[in-house]
Amino acid sequence: MGEFELIRHYFAAAPCAQGGEGVALGIGDDCALLDIPAGEQLAISTDTLVAGVHFPVLCDPRLLGQRALAVAASDLAAMGASAIGFTLALTLPEFGPGWLEAFADGLSRMAHRCRMALIGGDTTRGPLSITVTVFGRVPAGQALRRSGARPGDLLCVGGCLGNAAGALPLVLGEREAPRAVAEPLLGQYWSPMPQLNLGQSLLGRASAALDISDGLLADCGHIAKASGVALEVSLEQVPVSPELETFLGPQGARQAALSGGDDYVLAFTIAPDTLAAIPDLERNFMTVHVIGRVLAGEGVTLRDSQGQDITPDQRGYQHFRETP
Repeated sequence: MGEFELIRHYFAAAPCAQGGEGVALGIGDDCALLDIPAGEQLAISTDTLVAGVHFPVLCDPRLLGQRALAVAASDLAAMGASAIGFTLALTLPEFGPGWLEAFADGLSRMAHRCRMALIGGDTTRGPLSITVTVFGRVPAGQALRRSGARPGDLLCVGGCLGNAAGALPLVLGEREAPRAVAEPLLGQYWSPMPQLNLGQSLLGRASAALDISDGLLADCGHIAKASGVALEVSLEQVPVSPELETFLGPQGARQAALSGGDDYVLAFTIAPDTLAAIPDLERNFMTVHVIGRVLAGEGVTLRDSQGQDITPDQRGYQHFRETP
């Protein structure tokens, strides 16, 4: 089967490639065409996952398809954008019908959950890697950015942290855990749900936002730097799941939550009175937690229950860390 037959059979015919709102022309021509309403801007982000770096070489392709799209769509959530569609660039060392069918199925499942369509892409031969580019729309001038945090704002996160990092020993087959403990951890690793609704609810309300991919402390550092402020995180307020504490212990769970990465949960800053006034916040987004505050200054500080500075040197994942 050649490249074009592969695309037609496994991807152009997939449920996620059948168009959707905002897609004027999808797979089948030289370019896709998107309809962007007047007064809105196009939000675009690209993520690449490489075998052996971002996921094990031997893994369930259905879960891999879900994860590949979810981690890219999370960037749209961080900007408060509504999802439209995505493209897929897939590099394969070889392919078999079973692998491709399962991967396309996982991709379609996540696309359905995110309400977005596959609108194009490319396939080539080489070491296994997956590049997903997502497209969304947001009211002009209202996109959430990293640069608006102000002293006096609260620092919040959209859910428990550390589950995906805690799942790594399970993903790699280094440890086992009872099903009740393993499932929530593995679910967050393989099928993180982009917080698109939360992001859209924060438009015009949050002063800054991003999605946590490289670790809470590292990513909060991006907000601090872009906004020219300091962020103070209270260790006792950082939410972790009981399953993570059972699996790693309290200290290990906190470490995973602070610097483990792969959470794809929103972190945002917001004025206290604005947070309290968001309609139905508690009912619709019960996972929102206040974990700190914005101060004048620079950098990120972690404090314990006595207010002592316990900021660690290792704050998150870096792809190209310099070695001594």
